[in-house]
Amino acid sequence: MQRKSSEMGLNRTGIRTSPVHGKKEIEGAEKALPSSPGDASGIWKVRQELARESEGLGSVPPPNLKGLAKAAADLLKGGRATVFIDKLGQRAGFERVGVRLYEAALSKLDVFGTWDGGPSREQLEKIRRDELSHFALVKSTIEKLGGDPTALTPAANLQANLSEGVPKVLVDPRVNLLQSLEGLLTAELVDNASWELLIQLARELGHREIAEDFQRALDVEQEHLALVRSWLAAGTRLEATVGQEAAGAPA
Repeated sequence: MQRKSSEMGLNRTGIRTSPVHGKKEIEGAEKALPSSPGDASGIWKVRQELARESEGLGSVPPPNLKGLAKAAADLLKGGRATVFIDKLGQRAGFERVGVRLYEAALSKLDVFGTWDGGPSREQLEKIRRDELSHFALVKSTIEKLGGDPTALTPAANLQANLSEGVPKVLVDPRVNLLQSLEGLLTAELVDNASWELLIQLARELGHREIAEDFQRALDVEQEHLALVRSWLAAGTRLEATVGQEAAGAPA
């Protein structure tokens, strides 16, 4: 049986569920002694020590011979080719994950259906194809510049950690389609900002054709963002309307 995203029910997570036991919990916490001496400054110091000892999130692999020539040309322009390759690696990883996100959204659509103003199968499948084509674009760009598209660069590693929660949301069986759109919105906002940065870097390094290709990708990503925003707004309004329920928000 389906249920609405914001359905009212017996939620036992709040302390007010049991005023008597809640009061006892507070009194017990106030009487309890710390499990160890010191305060939060100890944690601060440990974090600082670990940060000083860390070697970072990895490195950008050296390019092949063709890539070395391009890197040398970029250096003469005052550019950092390694930064561009690092960010390209980040985008490749993110676009690959984007394909999986929309595959997960399609599975939610099969279970929960959609609503007036919500996503259709054709729209979700098109975005999935767009994400796949953008991954292919970044992969070929890295290869043109003499890089290794399979390498996990520092920026790619960072992005994987930052966006870890979004795939978890999309594959969580407790999450319906309307709630899944919250995760897609987060991903699309990051996607748009990241393409903008790549375009800026490409232009600064003199890669005009690459910048043009990336601008076309950004134009498509902006369409994705607008769609996800409209789907989420329509579903939320519908769920909030008395006597109506969003089909994708289980009822």
